[in-house]
Amino acid sequence: MITPNLWQKLAAVIAALMLMCCMALLALQMRASARHEQEVVQRLSLGLAEHIAQRSELMDTSGMRDTAVRALFGQLMAVNPSVEVYLLDDQGRILGHDAPSGHLLRDRVDLAPLRRLLAGAPLPILGDDPRSSAGRKVFSVAPLVVQGRQAGYVYVVLVGEHRQMLADDLAASNQWNTTWWSVLLVGSLGLLAGLVAFYWVTRPLRRLTRRIQAFDIDAPTPLPAPVPLRSGERDELKILEHAHAQMAQRLGEQWQQLRQQDLQRRELVANISHDLRTPLSSLHGYLETMALKEATLSPEERRRYLGIALAQSAKVGRLARALFELARLEHGEVRLEWEVFALPELLQDVLQKFELAAQARGQYLHADFPPGLPLVRADLGLVERVLTNLLDNALRHAPDGGQVRVQLRAIEGSVEVRVADDGPGVAPALRAQLFQAPAALGARRGDNGGLGLLIVQRIVQLHGRGIELRPSGTGALFVFALPRADAPAGHGPALP
Repeated sequence: MITPNLWQKLAAVIAALMLMCCMALLALQMRASARHEQEVVQRLSLGLAEHIAQRSELMDTSGMRDTAVRALFGQLMAVNPSVEVYLLDDQGRILGHDAPSGHLLRDRVDLAPLRRLLAGAPLPILGDDPRSSAGRKVFSVAPLVVQGRQAGYVYVVLVGEHRQMLADDLAASNQWNTTWWSVLLVGSLGLLAGLVAFYWVTRPLRRLTRRIQAFDIDAPTPLPAPVPLRSGERDELKILEHAHAQMAQRLGEQWQQLRQQDLQRRELVANISHDLRTPLSSLHGYLETMALKEATLSPEERRRYLGIALAQSAKVGRLARALFELARLEHGEVRLEWEVFALPELLQDVLQKFELAAQARGQYLHADFPPGLPLVRADLGLVERVLTNLLDNALRHAPDGGQVRVQLRAIEGSVEVRVADDGPGVAPALRAQLFQAPAALGARRGDNGGLGLLIVQRIVQLHGRGIELRPSGTGALFVFALPRADAPAGHGPALP
C-alpha cells in the first residue's frame, strides 16, 4: 500500500524527472535545429568559394597578390558580413585575410575537413574557425589553381564573427523563452502532481476527521474493534487512525461501564431506601404505640413491643454498618493487614457463632478439611467477615433440617474454600450478575439488605483472588481461594 510519505517522495521524483526530460528535449531540439541550420547554410553556399577562385586573380607565379586579395576580401565581407574569406596555401597556412588586427587566432587551418567537403561527404562538415582558438564552423572551399597547378585554397567561413554574435544573442533569447516555458510547463505538471499527491495524502486524514466528527459516545451499538496494525507499520496517519479507534473503543467501553455503575448505584440507593423504610416504619409504629397507649399496655405487651422495636433497630444498624463497610471497600479505604494463620482454626471459630441458630432450625453445619492443610497469608479479620457472610447467607437459604457444608482443600499456590447449602439455589437469570449491586439485592437479600455478597466479593478481590458461584446438584455453591503462606506473591489461580 502506498503511504502518504511515499506519495510525497513520488511527487518530488516525478517533478524532477519531468524537469530533466524537458531540459533534455530542449537540448536535443536546439542541437537538431543548429545542425539543420548549418546544413542549410553550407548547402546553399557550397559554390561560393569556387566562384571566388574562378573569378579573381588572387595568386600568380610570384605568389599571393596581397593588394588584390585584401580588396576582394573587403568587398565580399562588406556585401555579406556573415562570411569571412581566407586564402590558404596547399599546407593550410593562412596567406591572406581581411580580419581586424588581433582577431586572427590561428595561422593555419586543418585540411582534412576541406578534403572531405571536396570529396562530397555528407553535410554539415565543420572546419576550423581562424578567429577562434578552438571553434569550428561550416565553410565553403575551392582549390586555387595557378597556371595548371594547385597553389592553395579559397576558404570561406559561412558563419562569420558578426553573425555568430547576433546568432548567440538570439539563441540566448530563444533559450531563455524556451526555458521559461519549460519551467512553466514543469511547474504546472508539478502542481498537478502535487495536488494528486495532496489528495492521496490527506484522504486518510479526511476519513479520520469524519470518523472523529461522527463519534458518538452514547451510540447504542458498540464501535467496531480497530484493525490491527501490520508489523513495522511506519505510516503516521495509519498509526494515528488506529490509536483513535482504540481510544474511541476504550472511551465507549468506559462510558458504558460508568452508565452501568450509575444505574447500579441508583438501584442500590432505591433498594437500600426500601430496606431501611420497612424496619424504620415498624420501629416507629411500635414506639408510637407504646407512647400513645402506655397507660393501657400490660407489662407483657410493653416488653413484646419493646423487643420488636429493638430487633428492628438492630436490623437498621446492621444494614447501616454493611453499607458503610461496602462504601469503604469500594473507595479503597481498607488496607489489608497481612498475617499468616491456620484457616481451619478460623473456620471453627466462625462455625461456633452459628451453632445455636442452626440448632434452632434443625440445620446441620459440617466442616471438611484434610489434616496438614497449609497456612494462608491474608487479613484475618476480613477473611472472618467473608466466612461469616457466606455462612449467614447459606443458613438463611437452607431449609429447616437442611445442611450447610464448608470444605477446605489445598490447590496450587492457594487454599480453596467451598461453602454449599441445600436450599433453592440462585435463579439462572441472576447468576451472571450475582455480585453486582441490583442482583445482590434481589432474591438473596437478608438483614443486611443483600450487601453481604458484594462485601465478600470486594474483600476477596483485595486479596488478589475472585469468588464464583459454581453449579451444584442442589442449593448454591460459592468458591473462592486464599494465597498460601509458602507461595510466591501472585502465584496460584485467581477465580473470576
